[in-house]
Amino acid sequence: MKIKAILLSVSVLLSSCGHPTGVMTPVAVASSTAKTSHVDMLVATTRQPSGSPATLFSGERSPKPFITDISVSIPAKREPGTVQWPKRLPPDPRTDFAVTRVQQVQTIADGRAWFRRHVVAGHALVFVHGFNNTYEDSVFRLAQIVHDSGMRATPVLFTWPSRAQLTAYEYDKESTNYSRTSLEQTLRVLADDKDVREITVLAHSMGTWLAMEALRQMGIRNGHVTSKVKNVILASPDIDIQVFAKQFAEMGKPAPKFTIFVSQDDRALAVSSLITGRVARLGGIDPTSEPYRSRLEEAGITAIDLTKVNTNDRLNHGKFAESPEIVKLIGTRLINGQTLTDNNITLGDGVAAVVGGTVQTVGKVAGGAVAAPLQIAKKTAVTDPEDVKQTLDTDPQANPLGH
Repeated sequence: MKIKAILLSVSVLLSSCGHPTGVMTPVAVASSTAKTSHVDMLVATTRQPSGSPATLFSGERSPKPFITDISVSIPAKREPGTVQWPKRLPPDPRTDFAVTRVQQVQTIADGRAWFRRHVVAGHALVFVHGFNNTYEDSVFRLAQIVHDSGMRATPVLFTWPSRAQLTAYEYDKESTNYSRTSLEQTLRVLADDKDVREITVLAHSMGTWLAMEALRQMGIRNGHVTSKVKNVILASPDIDIQVFAKQFAEMGKPAPKFTIFVSQDDRALAVSSLITGRVARLGGIDPTSEPYRSRLEEAGITAIDLTKVNTNDRLNHGKFAESPEIVKLIGTRLINGQTLTDNNITLGDGVAAVVGGTVQTVGKVAGGAVAAPLQIAKKTAVTDPEDVKQTLDTDPQANPLGH
């Protein structure tokens, strides 16, 4: 009953985040609209077509995947870390994020031809969104991440069938399971492309479960994950820590380089923990404390603790994308496999990067270690459900587990 009470207390949020829906119809950008940036992406989805050019795809499941070439225009005047949704339709490219091109891709050969035209340093970034996302939510979020991070990589979005409703948590979770083979196939197609030298997987929230399941499935099938998947970045991973341990082990060796973003004040993961029987989530651990720090060292996983990072996200679940410093860290270092242990990192005081066995001060980032998931124990702080309920009752703008 307590779970139902919490979900009912946030039912007002089911109308999304207060922005217009149906923004996928392309708009023209006048040549006089100077300084507008564009992000071109390839979008693979297991969603059912909606039948409307305004939305393209729904939250229902499709028996076959679809691929779409999409371009998003980003206005010059905006705060880094934000998505400027239009206040009315159609979007105005001078002030809003706006879709400027939509083209269905019919064959794998056409997809490879698209990649050849858009290839950046032979590097593909595959982004997997989280729970409570529409198709357009995920498109605009990836465009924001790519633009703000300054990354040198070709963006590929994998969007799975989320109904974008708080009460559809179980449906969304099953949709990730439904989609894992399609994500694995997407990664295989990219790895088989001679124009792709390396792949980074960036997944958020419930999408981290999907990413781990696809990589585990690939590892079981081949004995290990394809060597072109160099880096896996899990942001606010909504995964049972013991299940993550098994997934990591079963994907085989050699494994990609893993980085996880965690935050002990992530209220969305606290709700998830409550829904799943008070099981600790990977994204809520304190990586500088035992048993995590010492027992995780052997796996070589880097954890970056964002607990003290402040953003406008009231539930502290989207810090990886909304903090300008963190999103730049992703774009300029992590997707290129660069070290975090030098003096050029300035994320701010109190941000802990657990990287290698001992805790040390590195620039303004504290360094330490995370690894050996098989030894992850039961210790993690979970926000009290009554505190979560109070937050949701008093803050109608909070969006748990969502964007």
